[in-house]
Amino acid sequence: MTTPQDAASAAEGAGISQAASTNEQVEIKQVEELNEDGTPLSDNQKKKRAKALEKERKKAETAAKVAAEKEAREKADVDFSAQNYGALPLNQSQERTGRAYASIAQFNGSRDGEAVFFTARIQTSRSPSAKMVFLTLRNRFDCVQAVLAQAPERVSKQFVKWAASLVPETLVAVEGTLVKSPVPIESATVTVKDAEVRISKLHVISAITTDGPLPFYVDEAVRSDAEVAASQSTDRPMATIGLDTRLDNRVLDLRTVTNQAIFRIQHGVCRLFREYLEDADFIELHTPKLQGAATESGASVFKVSYFKGDAFLAQSPQLAKQMAISADFGRVYEIGPVFRAEDSNTPRHMTEFTGVDLEMAFDEHYHEVLDLLRKLFSFIFQQLPKRYAREFALVKRQYPVPDFEVPDEVPRITFQEAVDMLRADGVEIADNEDFSTEQERRVGALVKEKYHSDFVAIDKYPLAVRPFYTMPDPQNPAVSNSYDFLMRGQEILSGAQRVHDAGLLEKRMAEAGIKPSDMPSYLNAFRSGCPPHAGAGIGLERVVFLMLGLGNIRRASLFPRDPKRLEP
Repeated sequence: MTTPQDAASAAEGAGISQAASTNEQVEIKQVEELNEDGTPLSDNQKKKRAKALEKERKKAETAAKVAAEKEAREKADVDFSAQNYGALPLNQSQERTGRAYASIAQFNGSRDGEAVFFTARIQTSRSPSAKMVFLTLRNRFDCVQAVLAQAPERVSKQFVKWAASLVPETLVAVEGTLVKSPVPIESATVTVKDAEVRISKLHVISAITTDGPLPFYVDEAVRSDAEVAASQSTDRPMATIGLDTRLDNRVLDLRTVTNQAIFRIQHGVCRLFREYLEDADFIELHTPKLQGAATESGASVFKVSYFKGDAFLAQSPQLAKQMAISADFGRVYEIGPVFRAEDSNTPRHMTEFTGVDLEMAFDEHYHEVLDLLRKLFSFIFQQLPKRYAREFALVKRQYPVPDFEVPDEVPRITFQEAVDMLRADGVEIADNEDFSTEQERRVGALVKEKYHSDFVAIDKYPLAVRPFYTMPDPQNPAVSNSYDFLMRGQEILSGAQRVHDAGLLEKRMAEAGIKPSDMPSYLNAFRSGCPPHAGAGIGLERVVFLMLGLGNIRRASLFPRDPKRLEP
């Protein structure tokens, strides 16, 4: 309840406040009506100042009115597309709808007007206006252009704005209509050239959650070195992405259409290898990768802890393959990991690679095996470009290289013939020594000139440069029944007839400084009788990187391992 005294006090306070306010206004007015030098404003100055203040007041009123109208419009503007876009709930396998998912690889102009539903990654995004966004959508190595355009009662402006905000590599579910393109789509990364997708629904399956931007964009990572170099002199130079940056971010790098194609071709090599050998009555084996002794070359094996002792990672399946031949398997092959503890930091060496190995018992002569290998590679090299033509074209776009040339019959020369070719070409080379890397490359070039082949089998290597289990030549004890295959002047295969006689094997081991007591199981396999046999070890990644001209073997390895890299 307010008393008369309270009312009087309030009135008094109000009067004091009003007086103070009036005084402040007078002071402000006095300040405002004085020039900087303290002189009073002229009447003209007062009019100008009043006019400017009125203009500012009206401007503020107009801005407030526009903002209020905009807010009102936005509140009244219902997003009629809200259910057609946004983030999907986390997929925890809640349901199976049975809905058919389309494949970008099957998109073409002949399907004009067909509704499609598919998943893809956003590779690039471009918004020419607030009413439209163009997306390049990628699934493995297939890319299609997609368009989202504002349309009454179908696509809201909120939908377009949201879609334009999605960053590259976002995984999305897309629903739309295929539309035939009147002219071929010129984008270099788009593989579907005669059709595009008109989007009606777009939902995020998996968003990008990295701290900061991605280290590079996938569409940047498919440019050739020549393209990048040529762009440096323009006003829009392209980013250079080094090999280490790619390998440090290998998962992102593997998303490029080039890498998708490379590893499909690698799969093709293994597939054709299996196909040919199984038609030739070979069977696939799986040999152990842990060994109890460093048998082949102790300086280049990895030692690992094995319970209370040590074990070694296998350098090859060689010994196990031979034991399988002694066990009467006849013809065997394996595709598996090989480990080499060699501190080699070259473009063609890794500490772990995939070995593609075979071993075969023969009837009379190890050339039965050598000839089979020549036919095997002729089959692989002729079939790969036919069965994987599209993949070859995609790789060549980024890594242009002349087509790999190999005749129907792979040329075979002896080591001595190769030495004679080098000497005739002016290259100095000692007798009974293996080729250096540069000498191998020169041999490859000379073979190319003479035989029109990027592939050659070289037979009869010096015995001194081959492993202890290599069979000596019966005519010349300094020579062995061994061979290497060169591809574009680099070794991709090493093989030989193996010593299958226990007495000769012990002698060869002693010459190599290996104690027979260190390999009792291996020797016992031959003491119980073993057929004559020969085989080969092939580096899968070398075959792929040399055939495709990738420049570095690491580009043909999914997650390469070398002396400096154990991650990712």
